[in-house]
Amino acid sequence: MFDSVMKLLVKDYGTAADPKIREKSGRAAGTVGIATNLLLFLIKFLAGFFSHSLAIMADAVNNLTDSGSSIIMLVGFKLAGKPADEKHPFGHARIEYLCGVIVSFIVLFLGLQLGMSSVEKILTPEETEYGVLAFCVLGASILIKLWQCFFYRSVGRKIQSEAIYATSSDSRNDVIATAVVLLGALLTRLTGVNLDGFLGLAVAVFIVGSGVKLIMETGDPLLGMAPDEELVRSIYEKILTYPGVIGIHDLTVHNYGVGRCFASVHCEVPAEEDILISHDIIDNIERDFLKDMGIHLVIHLDPVVTGDERTNALHGQVRECVHRIYPQASLHDFRVVWGITHSNVLFDVAAPFSLEDSDDVIRDRISQEIQLLDPSYRAVITIDRESTVNSLES
Repeated sequence: MFDSVMKLLVKDYGTAADPKIREKSGRAAGTVGIATNLLLFLIKFLAGFFSHSLAIMADAVNNLTDSGSSIIMLVGFKLAGKPADEKHPFGHARIEYLCGVIVSFIVLFLGLQLGMSSVEKILTPEETEYGVLAFCVLGASILIKLWQCFFYRSVGRKIQSEAIYATSSDSRNDVIATAVVLLGALLTRLTGVNLDGFLGLAVAVFIVGSGVKLIMETGDPLLGMAPDEELVRSIYEKILTYPGVIGIHDLTVHNYGVGRCFASVHCEVPAEEDILISHDIIDNIERDFLKDMGIHLVIHLDPVVTGDERTNALHGQVRECVHRIYPQASLHDFRVVWGITHSNVLFDVAAPFSLEDSDDVIRDRISQEIQLLDPSYRAVITIDRESTVNSLES
């Protein structure tokens, strides 16, 4: 049903990979939100005015604010679609995330404002007169807002938009708020006890909590979130299918908005191989990732000596030591400077942020283990903290 509505407004709706179609879809969703929220504001304001209900009037103002949120979302999609320029070489797609944060703060402000009005209503209660019109308006409002919630959720999922997801949550809050107002109206009508202020305060507490949660969720992409584990695994698995790549590590992914993903990774290649051949393989990988996955990938080449059996054997022993102490860590960039009185064993350890031991403790524990292999070994260890250490890292 929701797809049918959007296809009437946007030709070729559902093509999320097309930035222009995605922008038009976001703007269309914002337009639908503005129209429905203005309609709700008008009918609820009139119902609240004639019934002298603060809760209904506050709910009407809530819908007016929702129209403002929809306008912000509409403008945000327009600005996010701007191409890269001199000041913003990675484009403007993150404006969409910023709009989601703004909507979240509006939800929080709304909850606080409703809370203060409800406290005033509790301290100085005003008689309310709920008629048939008020009940009909509230019931219709719940149905419209419920439709709006699922509509935004469907569009947000289809075009992968955090801003629209935030607006969907706001609509869900409105459903709950209006349902509580309706319940209060029914109780007041049946019992004669005015619960308008108390129920308004309960709704305000819920909205404030939801607003705080939304701010945290919509703010994460702006701060820089860890890449999805499935995305990390798919990148690693795809790179390892190319001949000449013997190991991968130090993957970093930066998301500058939907369709604007940049990543860098270190690929280990045999040092004995012709550098031109290895470079050609890396060029092919970078081109294929942009074509197949829409990821702007930059690869650093790490030549690894594979013909030294003595180094290879020690590499295997050190890897076993690291995995025995820290199963969730991985080892890469391994090399050995063999000497007469001692040998320097140099390598990096990728450790997840969830590992509680400090970097110094990790170094000491691994160094002591390597000393047990041979007292002449001197470990030189670099610790790399990563959000996700994939099992496919070398």
